[in-house]
Amino acid sequence: MKKLVPAVLLAAAAAPAFAHPGHDTTTLAAGLTHPLGLDHLLAMVAVGLWSAAAFSGTRRLAGPALFMAALLAGAVAGAAGWGHALVEPAIAASVVVLGVMLATARRLPAAAGLVLVAVAGSLHGLAHGAELPAAGGFAAYAAGFLAATALLHGAGLAAAPRLLALPAVVWRALSGGVALAGLMLLARA
Repeated sequence: MKKLVPAVLLAAAAAPAFAHPGHDTTTLAAGLTHPLGLDHLLAMVAVGLWSAAAFSGTRRLAGPALFMAALLAGAVAGAAGWGHALVEPAIAASVVVLGVMLATARRLPAAAGLVLVAVAGSLHGLAHGAELPAAGGFAAYAAGFLAATALLHGAGLAAAPRLLALPAVVWRALSGGVALAGLMLLARA
C-alpha cells in the first residue's frame, strides 16, 4: 500500500498518456486496451472506488452503470461529429474532479456525485467516438472499451473496502494522488 501513491504520482509525471488520437479504433482488441491510458485508467478505477465508498450493497453499482451508459452515449455523439478541441482538457479535469469526489465520498450528496460521474463518462465517451475514422468498426471497438471499463470499475469496487479499512490518511493520500495526477494531465492538455 505504501507504494501505491508514489506509483500513481510517478505515472502521472511520465509522458502524457492520453489515449485518444493515433491508435487503432476498429477492433475489439483496440477497445480493450484503450482505457489503459493514464487518464482513463485513473477515472475508471476512481469511479469504482467512489461508488463503493458512497453506497452500500447493490447501490454501489450505480456509479459504474451510469458511467458506462454515459460513456456509450458520449461515444455515439462523438462518432456523429460532436467532438471538439476541449475534450482532452475536459477529460483531465474529470480526473481532478473524481479525485476530489474520492476525498469527499461520504459527504458528497449521492445525486450530485452521480451527475458528476455521468458527465465524466460522457466526456470520455465523446473522445472515444470523436476519434473514430469514417469507416471505423464502432461496434467491436465500443464492446472492447466498455468491457475494459467494466473491469476497471470492478477493480475499484473490489479495492475500496480494503482501502477504507486502512487509516484515513491512506484514503486521503489516494484521493490527493488522483487529483494531482489529473492536474498534471490538465497542465499537459
